Amino acid sequence: MNKPSQHDPIDILGEVYEKMFERVVEDFHKAEKKTDTLLHTLIDEARDKFIELGEVSKEDAEKLGDYLKRDMTHALHYLSETGHELSDWLGFETALYENAIFDLLLSAADKTTFELLTMKEALQQAAVYRTGEITGPGTLICDQCGEKLHFQKAGRIPPCPKCHATTFHR
Repeated sequence: MNKPSQHDPIDILGEVYEKMFERVVEDFHKAEKKTDTLLHTLIDEARDKFIELGEVSKEDAEKLGDYLKRDMTHALHYLSETGHELSDWLGFETALYENAIFDLLLSAADKTTFELLTMKEALQQAAVYRTGEITGPGTLICDQCGEKLHFQKAGRIPPCPKCHATTFHR
């Protein structure tokens, strides 16, 4: 793989996050038995591949793997437990926004997959989003003041622009 052409480390981490996501979803769909253990194993394998390719440092790849586990676990759990649409979880309408990452998440979002995944414990541990972490597309809500931060693509979470708090939830 070629290294991203941009030089901004934040943009590079967002791009690698999306590449890791694409690889995981593709491999997840190929599997006959879909479990939370498989999902985490695939994320770990993707993380290791990006380290091997020199796309990012080991430290950054480990963080991205953790962020991806958090985001995918949260999205799949939300969709399976509530029956709501992906746009509800993201916090904005996806029909007007073209992005391969949405298509992949939607393709991973079938009821059979959700019923097979038992991720409640991991979700509870991973439901907090913090400034400095990378998150996938969607809307984060400030835990302190309720301000909404909209992410159209993967990116680093900034402090709340309204109150400067550093923790968020979906």
